[in-house]
Amino acid sequence: MTLKQRFLKTVYPLWIAFTKLMDKNTNVLINSDNAQPAESIYALQIPLNNGNTISLEAYKGKKIMLVNTASNCGYTNQYDDLQKLYQQFNNQLEIIAFPANDFKEQEKGSDSDIAQFCKINFGVTFPLAQKSVVVKSNEQNPIFKWLTNKAKNGWNEKAPSWNFSKYLIDEQGTLTHYFDPSVSPMGEEVVKAVGSGMKGRGQKAEGRE
Repeated sequence: MTLKQRFLKTVYPLWIAFTKLMDKNTNVLINSDNAQPAESIYALQIPLNNGNTISLEAYKGKKIMLVNTASNCGYTNQYDDLQKLYQQFNNQLEIIAFPANDFKEQEKGSDSDIAQFCKINFGVTFPLAQKSVVVKSNEQNPIFKWLTNKAKNGWNEKAPSWNFSKYLIDEQGTLTHYFDPSVSPMGEEVVKAVGSGMKGRGQKAEGRE
């Protein structure tokens, strides 16, 4: 971990408090009408950081959280909270990180550099996708084209506002929530949304439109 990364990790709680005070990157969007996708996300595949490829069809029956990430960002410490969320909902939730260099060049590392950084510093065990583009453009990752196009997902056009934007897919492949970066993966809104409908975790998701 570089000196900058250590500094960012140390000040992370203050950064989150500041962004919430300034109401920056705090939006939560909910599919309140239960709009269904026009195209199935299960038809898509993801090239992984390790050279393998996974099909999202393998995760039918689980919730899936898709998150764009970076190693040199004020939100990078959320890798730790994502791992905690992943462990808390073991076998009921899949998390896939999508490293990207779209915001202020905060992810310059190679796929191998990113994998080593995540494993050593945060103990990440959930899958990492190959580094790609997540913002709207001709090069946008197909997963994020689906997530940010209502003609595909049924309702949402919101692209990542910064690193560590989070999209939640339910057990049937419906996009249910978008969480801005300042919404912690272990925050009440996210935990309730992930736990909604799960046996023994029956609280309904809450949030802001």
